[in-house]
Amino acid sequence: MARLDDLPGQRSLRIAVGLALYGMSQAVLVKARLGTDPWTVFTQGLTRVTGFTLGQTTVVVSLVLLALWAPLRQRPGLGTAANALMVGPFVDLGIAWIPEPAHWGARAAFVAMSVIGVAVATGLYVGAGWGPGPRDGLMTGLARRGIPLIAARAGIEVSVLVVGWLLGGSVGVATVVFAAAIGPLVGYVLPRLTLPPARRGDGGHDGVQPAPGAPR
Repeated sequence: MARLDDLPGQRSLRIAVGLALYGMSQAVLVKARLGTDPWTVFTQGLTRVTGFTLGQTTVVVSLVLLALWAPLRQRPGLGTAANALMVGPFVDLGIAWIPEPAHWGARAAFVAMSVIGVAVATGLYVGAGWGPGPRDGLMTGLARRGIPLIAARAGIEVSVLVVGWLLGGSVGVATVVFAAAIGPLVGYVLPRLTLPPARRGDGGHDGVQPAPGAPR
């Protein structure tokens, strides 16, 4: 995790832009009405139970997930806290501002824009180096306990998808598209948007190497 005094302006800007884009991209996917990503399906289902807005429920879920980090000995960063608090309000803002598309072609375009937007947003806020989001941290925490990362991710996302669907969340073709495309897209974008540690006076990088493909 990058130091807080290492390029704080650039890292703060990337986190702010990334989280705003993340929330708005999720709102675009909701507006397409072709299904949503697994975590949003879960959140939609909970909104039917709680009566909260989708954004408010997103914040509550994020805070609960952060509480689960403690037994996994995960360390949240400033970016983690920002993720928990910022994404939800931008989801609600996007839902209030973005018009619902009327035609299937426009809805398909909304799905594509959302998946690409989430991938770029993830590259920005994770690449800032100030901590992963609450959901990603839960998965990596389980992986450190010996559960393969792929199995941890699949198990969690399938579980929240099923529970969300049973509670009334929206599952559709966009759910499948998102699940299939987001991994490869993030894998392509993240190294290119990762901000490496600032050069120090000794000409080094504090012993930390940038991710492959990241700008130097």
